[in-house]
Amino acid sequence: MAALNENGLIEQIFAIKSEAEFDICALEVFRYQYKTNPVYRQFANALNIDINEISERSKIPYLPISFFKSHRIFCGEREQEMVFYSSGTTGEKTSAHHVARVEIYRQSFRKAFQYFYGDVSNYCILALLPSYKEREGSSLIFMVDDLIAKSAHAQSGYYLKADELLLDTLVSLDSSGVKTLMIGVSYALLDFAEKFQFNLKYGIVMETGGMKGRRKELVREELHQILKASFGVNAIHSEYGMTEMMSQGYSKGNGIFECPPWMRVEVREIDDPLSPALTQKTGGLNVIDLANLNSCSFISTQDLGKVYSNNTFEVLGRFDNSDIRGCNLLL
Repeated sequence: MAALNENGLIEQIFAIKSEAEFDICALEVFRYQYKTNPVYRQFANALNIDINEISERSKIPYLPISFFKSHRIFCGEREQEMVFYSSGTTGEKTSAHHVARVEIYRQSFRKAFQYFYGDVSNYCILALLPSYKEREGSSLIFMVDDLIAKSAHAQSGYYLKADELLLDTLVSLDSSGVKTLMIGVSYALLDFAEKFQFNLKYGIVMETGGMKGRRKELVREELHQILKASFGVNAIHSEYGMTEMMSQGYSKGNGIFECPPWMRVEVREIDDPLSPALTQKTGGLNVIDLANLNSCSFISTQDLGKVYSNNTFEVLGRFDNSDIRGCNLLL
């Protein structure tokens, strides 16, 4: 099969409809990134990877996510259009994701939202993301900014230090039957939940994880139980994403995440980063994000979790020696 160029790969990535198509595309993306990404190529060479012997997805090597802190993970020699930075504590080295084409990121999160929730214009988007809004270079804020603009609802927006206004807006929208998505970082949602209690009929509450050092960490079940009781909803939705990725997984309850068609999560042995994928066993999470075309689509994360046979996954925590990442749910 002839190698596809960048535009051909993008078209193929967002047209994936089956596991077989995903596998074919993953191999094409691997060859493209091996050829054009010098850091990834050096990493694969250090593992004595023979690119000609990579004939199935399970043999593709995963780049440790820590490389985004120490190297520019980028395909080609052009200038990037944007750089996203991870959150971190003072003095901590943060990850930098150099984005060649911002439009690919827009396509990814717009298509993923459509895939899981339908047309964003049908929602009013209420954002409670103080720690992200207060800093530069957040990929989450970039996404939420776009979703707010696409929703075209007059009351969509950020509600920072405006709890009473947020409450009035939620109650008013719900009484009018407006579909509402309130997306927030965990500690901000908890702060709000401790002040007010009401019942949402048409609203979705989505947490992006992370206490950001503002509050004591809670297990997922406890966090969601508090939020469900305060907002009067049957389930709390969650978003799984990170600075180093271009795609997001979503959970519509119980912490079980699903991926869009161009993304997969696999599990590796905790003490063997090169182990094959496991099913229904706790291990380190590897992410294949084909939309991350001009960086690296094959990332070995510092999250712990389980992957199930239907391509859903669960996040159970993090490696003890890893730093706290704001976009990930800590348990």
